[in-house]
Amino acid sequence: MANAAPSPGTADSADGLPAETRRWAIIAIAIAVGMATLDTAIANTALPAIAVDLHASPAASVWIVNAYQLAMVATLLPLAALGEIVGYRRVYLGGLALFTLASLACAMSSSLPTLAGARVLQGLGASAIMSVNTALLRFIYPSRLLGRGLGFNSLIVAVAFAVGPTVASVILSVSTWPALFAVNVPLGLVAFFLAYRALPETTRASHGFDIWVALFNVGAFGMLILALGEATHRAGFAKVVPELAAALIFGALLLRRQAGHPAPMLPVDLFRRPMFALSTLTAICSFAAQGLAFVSLPFYFETVLGRSQVETGFLMTPWPVVVAMMGPIAGRLSDRYSAGVLGGIGMATLCVGMTLLALLPQHPSVFNIGWRMAVCGAGFGFFQAPNLKAIMGSAPASRSGGASGMVATARLLGQTTGAALVALCFTISSSHGAALALAVGAVFAGSASVASFSRLFAITPPFATP
Repeated sequence: MANAAPSPGTADSADGLPAETRRWAIIAIAIAVGMATLDTAIANTALPAIAVDLHASPAASVWIVNAYQLAMVATLLPLAALGEIVGYRRVYLGGLALFTLASLACAMSSSLPTLAGARVLQGLGASAIMSVNTALLRFIYPSRLLGRGLGFNSLIVAVAFAVGPTVASVILSVSTWPALFAVNVPLGLVAFFLAYRALPETTRASHGFDIWVALFNVGAFGMLILALGEATHRAGFAKVVPELAAALIFGALLLRRQAGHPAPMLPVDLFRRPMFALSTLTAICSFAAQGLAFVSLPFYFETVLGRSQVETGFLMTPWPVVVAMMGPIAGRLSDRYSAGVLGGIGMATLCVGMTLLALLPQHPSVFNIGWRMAVCGAGFGFFQAPNLKAIMGSAPASRSGGASGMVATARLLGQTTGAALVALCFTISSSHGAALALAVGAVFAGSASVASFSRLFAITPPFATP
């Protein structure tokens, strides 16, 4: 192992790491990103069991999920900015260590407040991992192979998010809910060892870290996610509207404070680049479509079709399986072809797949469901790697942290928006809520396709030389 994973050196974004070291670095990132993404999904499945064991009400137990999401989304951009200043490797290792320790604390929790507090720490650790992992890939892979690396990374994220409920169901069938968190401890230790040995040191920015900008960012995104979460659980306007108003106020303070900064935490400088702005918009729409599908379909399978949790997990499987097949292919193609074309085709395919799911017959067979899910997976898998490469490639290397932070922020904003819209759809129609949510998801996927094809006409200005 010592020969396979030498001590880290300074990586160049064009050359990357040597092949042998690169292999260990990618394994470390895959384990950590997989754990952080999986923990976003498994808590929803385990929530009823945790609530019963901790004698918590359903309304109070929702904070087991909300605490993780709030901590994660609110700190993604500040931690990405910190990575540009102190080095992506340091932020990543610190986040991985915190995530592993917090997972142990979650497994040992005996009350709801203790578990919610541990989940906040776990969310902070996950945020540090997710905020800089895409930036690190830019320094791990040589530029000619970056698309392939991003394809593998998008594969890990998509599959972990999709199989989360199934993994949770399997673990809960043989053990209790603390095992869901305890399993992260040995995996986290392995990932930390590999990351410490293999991840590269990167160049660091000369500007300082503005704590006020970070706090305003936490307030803006934290209140926004809280409002969307409240909407998901059908809270009244008296709760949601003040939270949205607070998000807008903090957002205004954030923009005012960071005006004129050479590397703003909320990367408005990058949004002036049409390729970056359109690619981020495409990502938000695509993950909103995915969120609409993955929140609504389990309700449809279990309440309408009468399937068990395990059967529901298997019915969801074709989507991530086909994503796993298409992700590496799309990654290789993205090194040769335009992200606008590849992403547009992928999102158009997802739009068709979700429309077909919305039009399922009254008593569909497993085959009828499976091939439609496979079409969705093909579209989603074909889109991710090219879009990631477009986002990272449209930002200069010195702003890789800001671009990486936006990748993770766009994904979580999209997923949370999708979940909130599912609640609205079921409020409109309890019997046809799932079909309505899938139709809305098809609209989001179609919008993402239009935004992606629009990149063919976008002109990105050259990077400013320092």
